[in-house]
Amino acid sequence: FNIAYGIDKNFLFGCGVSIASVLLANPEKALAFHVFTDFFDSEDQQRFEALAKQYATQIVVYLIDCERLKSLPSTKNWTYATYFRFIIADYFSDKTDRVLYLDADIACKGSIQELIDLNFAENEIAAVVAEGELEWWTKRSVSLATPGLVSGYFNAGFILINIPLWTAENISKKAIEMLKDPEVVQRITHLDQDVLNILLVNKARFVDKKFNTQFSLNYELKDSVINPVDAETVFVHYIGPTKPWHSWGAYPVSQYFLQAKSNSPWSHCALLNPVTSHQLRYA
Repeated sequence: FNIAYGIDKNFLFGCGVSIASVLLANPEKALAFHVFTDFFDSEDQQRFEALAKQYATQIVVYLIDCERLKSLPSTKNWTYATYFRFIIADYFSDKTDRVLYLDADIACKGSIQELIDLNFAENEIAAVVAEGELEWWTKRSVSLATPGLVSGYFNAGFILINIPLWTAENISKKAIEMLKDPEVVQRITHLDQDVLNILLVNKARFVDKKFNTQFSLNYELKDSVINPVDAETVFVHYIGPTKPWHSWGAYPVSQYFLQAKSNSPWSHCALLNPVTSHQLRYA
């Protein structure tokens, strides 16, 4: 079962620990990990090799030349690395029938057997998890002029891709074309996530929230926060600017990340201190 990540250098630490968390929670499963990145030094190589050895698993690293992607829209929180998911889908087009794409700020705390066993219906290009509720879906459907989104708008940090259908429908190419269209760019706020929602409307299967339980550590700054992570949760997705590898992100919900970190070659790495003014604000 193939699991892929698309990251820049700021997410290598998170990605290594995310892989460790999947392996910790899923011993005995035949898994292979694929890391698409534009930066990888000898220290990263040593750690990822040690991780593969520690868990007797396969990790393949692909170095990406990003020049062509840099012309696409980006924001403070979303760099061009967000577009690596298109490269991933295209890379596997003739190699396998499904790939699980995960953001690197996801920690695993449960079995993924259900995903391994999932059978797609014939028109389903991907399995995804909703973001927000009806009110948010309705807003997105209006902003993106796509009425079908009222029945669900998904978060693109978790996508189980049905490769043959994704390829047949030319999703990656269509998405990149849309991201170059000034009219589309004017409408979108969530870059490729918005575009994928438009392209996959009525063609994606919505699976249980336990597979992408989204929680921002910045919510912890509020008094009345409800933690959505429970015993059933499989993937905890640390959305928002503060990540569990940040020194100021040590909240109870970060435990799933920190536990995997302590069972990985990153166990002795210090958590990262704030570097930007944006981060200092939350720290």
